[in-house]
Amino acid sequence: MTTQRDNPSMVRRSLLCVLPAAAALGTCRSDAPSTALPKPRAVAVGGGPAVRGAVGADGARQAGVDRPAQPQTHAVVSVYDLAREADAARVAARVGEAVLGLTGKPAEVLGVEGGDLTVTVGLGPRLVGPSGRGVPGGLELPAFAREERTARTWGGDLLVQVCASDPVVVALADARLAEVLAVEGVSVRWSQAGFRPPGGGPVRNLLGFPDGIENPRTHPELDREVWLDGPGPFADGTIAVVRRLRIDVSGFLAQSTVRQEEAIGRRKSDGAPLSGGDAPGRLDLSAKTSRGRYLVPAMAHARRANPNATGSGRMLRRGYSYRNEPGDQGLLFVSFQRGLRTFTATQRRLDDGDDLMRFVTATASGAFFVPPAFTPERPLGGSLLGEWG
Repeated sequence: MTTQRDNPSMVRRSLLCVLPAAAALGTCRSDAPSTALPKPRAVAVGGGPAVRGAVGADGARQAGVDRPAQPQTHAVVSVYDLAREADAARVAARVGEAVLGLTGKPAEVLGVEGGDLTVTVGLGPRLVGPSGRGVPGGLELPAFAREERTARTWGGDLLVQVCASDPVVVALADARLAEVLAVEGVSVRWSQAGFRPPGGGPVRNLLGFPDGIENPRTHPELDREVWLDGPGPFADGTIAVVRRLRIDVSGFLAQSTVRQEEAIGRRKSDGAPLSGGDAPGRLDLSAKTSRGRYLVPAMAHARRANPNATGSGRMLRRGYSYRNEPGDQGLLFVSFQRGLRTFTATQRRLDDGDDLMRFVTATASGAFFVPPAFTPERPLGGSLLGEWG
């Protein structure tokens, strides 16, 4: 059954109307593209937490992947489809132009200061086309366990992730990009708003556990695990996997705290591994009790997903919690990696046995190539889109 958040005619309205401040600015609207958008008056948005400074679009790589280092507190992830007759290179160029305007002069475009706004754009397997053979592992995700697959929420041509510390900025920027895409005849597959607590380091998810501990952080780690290198159009790009994971939060929390910690493999209070040490420390997968039992249980999520156990690389996870209603809440999973196998090998191991995953169902999923950064002279997607059609 199609829900409001996956209905192309309603999803934009719902994303904006859930934010009272955005509604106060008059941003709730239908999906019909506007032919004459008035230039907004610049206003200041106050009353919320302090918003960090601008994240520049300069450099070789898109922002929103490893910049800012601490992910912003609000996001909207949207996946779109291009019409068969659409000119993919033109659509990508228009999106790139809109992103540069939003992040370069947000007050002129949105009517508010952008703060730490970032917009990250990815190209799906159909757009990358024959050129996509150069993407390590390709971009087609196989089927996994515990998935509710629908034509509307699986795959897609274009990924747009809008992030900022101010939810009003996210809503306004997302709406403006939707306007641009609607004019180009692009339709939304699905869209989801997410949130995460402020603060440095790992943050807690809806289960109450610190998340994002096992992430590459240093520049050498990011170069090794996240960014593609070498000559050619893929250099300075990365592969994004996005999945909306509905979690049976009440079912998980009905377990004792001890059982919850055994399912995760870390202490709930501070995220420290059950193998010992402090929260930022790596798991010791070989640590055992005096009776020979693993301190991190065999089916604990932290063990099953650990790169040393999967034999894959490490992914940079920048996920967000979401809550549409009591029965539909969970994790908006977003990861960046050099090759798709980093994700697929990890997910297959979780499918083979994981005490957390029995509470998790994927309701949307897709993989995308995130091209290098773009400029007015170097359009988004560049030569990659030349063979599309």
